[in-house]
Amino acid sequence: MPTSALHVARTGLEAQDARMRVIANNLANIGTTGFKRDRADFATLAYQEQRIAGQQSTAQTSYAIGLNLGTGVQVLGTTRIESQGTLNQTGNSLDIALDGPGYFQVELPGGGQTGFTRAGNFTLSPEGQLVTAQGYAVTPPIQVPQGVESIAIAPDGTVSASQAGQAAPIQLGQIQVASFVNPAGLRAIGDNFLVETAASGSAELGTAGQLGRGNVRQGMLESSNVNVVEELVEMIEAQRAYEINSKMVSAVDEMLRNANQTL
Repeated sequence: MPTSALHVARTGLEAQDARMRVIANNLANIGTTGFKRDRADFATLAYQEQRIAGQQSTAQTSYAIGLNLGTGVQVLGTTRIESQGTLNQTGNSLDIALDGPGYFQVELPGGGQTGFTRAGNFTLSPEGQLVTAQGYAVTPPIQVPQGVESIAIAPDGTVSASQAGQAAPIQLGQIQVASFVNPAGLRAIGDNFLVETAASGSAELGTAGQLGRGNVRQGMLESSNVNVVEELVEMIEAQRAYEINSKMVSAVDEMLRNANQTL
């Protein structure tokens, strides 16, 4: 029994260490544009059934309760919380945010893979193409010609520009919004990008503001949805749970020591 208790305590230490790492990553990205906080999910390990409820105790009776001993805990996975972050006014015409569900599409380098992001802090490449800070092109591509005085982005993602000497603005294209059946199944690859997986399903492209997709807001950026107070409370809980499991290891070690000295 003491040896199995050591194993259970060890799994508790590992689980709380992983939970603390998730919390640390959330707090580290509190200023990251469009960041969505993660939550560590736990599950029990397999149980050792030494007696099953309903098993015959005598010829005429059966046990009303069983004897099941747990073997610890494990981190089942991390869930990304998709709640909307605060939209902050920036005044930059190339900063856009999604007011509601959905993702912007970006062409990732190497192999033509598509990345999805909530961070709309875009800029222009030397060729006038709408790109991310890393230089990745937004898809469908938006090409801005030279001599443009101002750029306007409508809530449905339509991009238009005003040029000197022309009364009417010219339409440059439309930013499409991607949605997923299971957005929590998207895989984070860093740099504020997500890629689709078998769990997320394929991207369903459409117009902003339609079929549940969010509207595009020009001159705004979505802040991280991390709540400092909630994360600090989670951190304290994880720290206390880690301390308790550490005390369990010390207690079992003392029991073993006393048993060795007695025997």
